[in-house]
Amino acid sequence: MASETTLGVLRRLESGPRGLTDTEAASRLAAGGENTLPEARTPTWPRRCVRALRDPFTAVLLCLGLVSAAVASWGTAVVILALVAVSCVLRAGGEHAADRSLAALRELVAGTATVLRRADAQDPPEPREVPVAELVPGDVLRLGPGDLVPADVRLLRARGLTVHQGAITGESAPVGKTAADPGAADESHLCFQGSTVASGSATAVVVATGAATRFAAAHRVPDARREGGAFDRSVHGISWVLIRFMLLTPPLVLMANATLRDRGLETLPFAVAVAVGLTPEMLPVIVTTCLARGAASLARTQGVIVKRLPALHDLGAVDVLCVDKTGTLTQDRPVVERSLDPAGRDDPEVLRRAAVGAWWTLQLAELPTPDALDEALLEAAGPVGEEYDGVEAVPFDPVRRIATAVVRGELGRHTVVVTGAVEAVLERCATPPGEHDRLLSLAAREADAGLRVLAVATADRPAGPGAPTDPRGLDFQGLVTFRDALAPTAAEALRGLADRGVTVKVLTGDHPATAARACRELGLDPGEVRTAGQPDDAGAATVVARCTPEDKARVVAALRAAGHTVGFLGDGVNDVAALRTADVGIAPRSAVGVARDSADVVLAEKDLTAIGHAITSGRHASGNIASYLRVTLSSNLGNVVAMLAAGLLLPFLPMLPAQVLAQNLCFDAAQLAFAHDRPGAAALRGPAGLRPRSFLRFVIAFGVLNAVADLATFAVLALALHGPDALDDEAVFHSAWFTENLLTQAVVMLLLRTGRPAGGGRAPGPVALAAAGLAAVGLLLPPSPLGGALGMTALPPAYYLLLALVPGLYALALAAARAGYRHVSRR
Repeated sequence: MASETTLGVLRRLESGPRGLTDTEAASRLAAGGENTLPEARTPTWPRRCVRALRDPFTAVLLCLGLVSAAVASWGTAVVILALVAVSCVLRAGGEHAADRSLAALRELVAGTATVLRRADAQDPPEPREVPVAELVPGDVLRLGPGDLVPADVRLLRARGLTVHQGAITGESAPVGKTAADPGAADESHLCFQGSTVASGSATAVVVATGAATRFAAAHRVPDARREGGAFDRSVHGISWVLIRFMLLTPPLVLMANATLRDRGLETLPFAVAVAVGLTPEMLPVIVTTCLARGAASLARTQGVIVKRLPALHDLGAVDVLCVDKTGTLTQDRPVVERSLDPAGRDDPEVLRRAAVGAWWTLQLAELPTPDALDEALLEAAGPVGEEYDGVEAVPFDPVRRIATAVVRGELGRHTVVVTGAVEAVLERCATPPGEHDRLLSLAAREADAGLRVLAVATADRPAGPGAPTDPRGLDFQGLVTFRDALAPTAAEALRGLADRGVTVKVLTGDHPATAARACRELGLDPGEVRTAGQPDDAGAATVVARCTPEDKARVVAALRAAGHTVGFLGDGVNDVAALRTADVGIAPRSAVGVARDSADVVLAEKDLTAIGHAITSGRHASGNIASYLRVTLSSNLGNVVAMLAAGLLLPFLPMLPAQVLAQNLCFDAAQLAFAHDRPGAAALRGPAGLRPRSFLRFVIAFGVLNAVADLATFAVLALALHGPDALDDEAVFHSAWFTENLLTQAVVMLLLRTGRPAGGGRAPGPVALAAAGLAAVGLLLPPSPLGGALGMTALPPAYYLLLALVPGLYALALAAARAGYRHVSRR
């Protein structure tokens, strides 16, 4: 299509400059379908719930629930299966709410388009407003300033046409278009769906609609995130370690009791209860509640929508954020930097003359929307131009690359003001060859400094009818340079991200010097700027320029392969591949529909500040999840090890299966408070990740300490127990250990929370209340009627003094161990 002539395109489409008839359009619409983008299916509620079962811990819980039912441990089975059901419903509900919010954000590419249609072949064509969905190949449409291009089109006629096609190609500046027949690889005759007309007007024929457009091609980019995000990978690693341990526990308990205590299958319920005791039963509920609360808070306070709940945790784990320059670090408008005379000295007169040309171009040319450079000139120069009488103006032409304005000068004379690209203006100036090269070098130095350059030239001519469309013999006046206007919140947002331990990388299609200058002005050291395709473009480089869509996706994939958790902010079709490759894809609400659909997180505005808030919210949720996992796994591991040892040392089971279940339920209910906790500042200063190896080292270290505390309780009880009735001693042992276990678990809840100093800081809030409640249950349940039903009994007062000793010593040891662990982990 790139090398096909205009006549050839019209013949292939069986159309012409007069457009289609109503009958032809209706026939093609029925055959080819509507001009709409393919949309992903919305999952049903059953499908959402089944998808939630793929979570590793949820699957483990489901298996343990089924095993409990198989051995007739109905209480355990009912509780575990209820937790599985609640977790699935909560997760499905959160995702459904996010999808519903996104449905309200979806916008059509354009509402209507102006096309030429005829009732029949003999009638003259009439311009009509038709819905974009009814456009078909062969339709002839008209485009003007501000119009969205509703399909892929081939230009038939164009006057001064420039379009913003950054959503397709990533180019920040408007691109000139022409109806001239192209060369082999030129696309200046094509406009693509999703582009916006910046200036000029055109008549074009539709060549592709719907799924055949370049805009829709992004939907065919394979989803690079099939292996899961950072959260999924972390939980998967921890889960499989626990699964292996749990699968070994019941056989070990059965074999040891059968060998040493001559107890066989009667210990099977106890073995299953021990395996269940190692499982973080409440994890699906805690995870879903933490993430759903964080997502709801972000939507309510920041207008940020989290489409995929685990993406909120991944946000907290992000340590590299990849962004574009335009619209993120800078605004999509230029600002005048300097005006220079031919010698390179500051000269405000050059700016004034350029602004006069811009003023009369705006007044006299057919430009309802001023060019961005003209706006910048008028803003910098102030009120100029009205002191002259305008004669004629020719707007910027992307072919000639100049704009011309003519104003009345002295009596019988006109002044011609020409602005445009340096090369194009100098070609029309009367300058010696050496001077020509020097001025080109001056402009090149300014461009290498990251500035856009506009040349200004004038001429004094006799008054006459008409304006010179291509004046020659001009006097070169100087240069006006422009920089990108910085986003007002970008500098502060970049500092906030750096304080959170997030490295920002800029992936842009712009010139390397332009990107580097914007970074320096915002306080972000660009270092050695690389262009896409250079070696190690995903390493230490802060800025990668001249990026194509494939380059962005490749850089993101390389960063992930290097072990980083990567977020990517994008808003165009050219960003879709990178959005899908990143751990967390982020898009603003104003992004094209395919980019929003590909993102995990949707922002109200394209603002780094909102991303900072989202990262903080993700770290809050991740800190609470990590607190729960540290507390429950270290405590459960210690209890399981102690139970296995006690089961071999004691002549009776150290705890009845019903008592194990009751203890687990009490501990799990208390830990629901972690979903409402607020981690300390230390948890927010760096990326929050569940790193399986370091996490399991922590759990093993503190689990062993917990087991030592439990075994110390055994020793105290073994020395204290006496009496002629062994059954009474067994009930007292069960009651005392039940109480001591809940007391030590309450201590663990307070001291092993994420980011909190041991024994210091402000009041823990809900966790403190839950820990106090857990301790109260441990003291009050055994002597209650419910305790009697569970096989427990009231303890003599002296026992409470003994039991207070062990948790007190354990708290001191735990605080010391935590301080030592922190010291070692920092080294």
